[in-house]
Amino acid sequence: MAKILVADDEADLEVLIKQKFRQKIREREYEFVFAINGKEALDKLQQHPDVDIVLSDINMPEMDGLTLLSRLQEGSPLVKAVIISAYGDMDNIRTAMNRGAFDFITKPINFDDLSLTMEKTLKQVLQTRQTLQAIKENNILKMYVDKTVLNFMGSREYESSLLANETLEATVAFIDICGFTAISEREKPDLVVNLLNSYFEIIVKEIIDQGGYVDKFIGDAIMAVFRGDYHLDRALDASLAIRKQILELPVTETQSAFKPQVSIGINRGEMISGNIGSATLRRLDYTVIGDTVNTAQRLQAAANPGQIIINEAAYQQVKDSFHCVRIGEVLLKNKQAPVVVYNVID
Repeated sequence: MAKILVADDEADLEVLIKQKFRQKIREREYEFVFAINGKEALDKLQQHPDVDIVLSDINMPEMDGLTLLSRLQEGSPLVKAVIISAYGDMDNIRTAMNRGAFDFITKPINFDDLSLTMEKTLKQVLQTRQTLQAIKENNILKMYVDKTVLNFMGSREYESSLLANETLEATVAFIDICGFTAISEREKPDLVVNLLNSYFEIIVKEIIDQGGYVDKFIGDAIMAVFRGDYHLDRALDASLAIRKQILELPVTETQSAFKPQVSIGINRGEMISGNIGSATLRRLDYTVIGDTVNTAQRLQAAANPGQIIINEAAYQQVKDSFHCVRIGEVLLKNKQAPVVVYNVID
């Protein structure tokens, strides 16, 4: 649900907005918070730190909209502001934009235009937050980011989020491109890299489509993590889609005549999430560790090309939703007792 703060001293605007957006409010797509001036808007932001966008008038008592814009840039860099004002002259527009306004709408309000502007602004907020999440979870630091992201990256809030360690319940999937090491020894480097990247593009798309994220690339394999509701089911759906997509690829027209397949190991359970690495080298990866992760990697090592391997505990959880075939007992590295494993068919 998107949360929108409206700062305007005209009392009838609150009534109009509640009327015009009543369906989205009822369906819990939008939640509105109202303030009569910039000062109260800042107080409301303290009470509602999850505000996504601010709709603000310019001419208000105590604190006007242009001053509010400056304060937003200092204290809430992720919040996008849209100015709504009867003062539509170019000077006001330029001043508002220079102080960080995302867009500008004049009064009297065209609510169709306002609705489209809000959707566009919310999409931008979502993209910014997804960028931050990617930076945190995938340690992607060499990327082009806008001023909003850079301001947040320099804040104490961002530093604290990177240093936060937690224990979580999640699913880990190791996805290996079978036999690729052999082709890398026989083909030209450019061909090997381009080919591998083309496979990774397919795999990553399916992971993202199921709400997972790539924890790391390990040679010709990918470690993916799925968190939240039904994380094991989503990991299996992603893996099934990956296997299908890779199997449909043609044989490479090279001297190796390579036909790609994947072997996948999946495990769910408790794991530790945090920044792991060397502070001396200034190389830290935001990743997950623990026995659950190690077991997923060993299940992948035990999988044959085209197999998606899970253990007994995972099978018991998903057996009513997925068709699985019992393979039998296998010995996993550093495990004293054999482990019963299953191949997920569909």
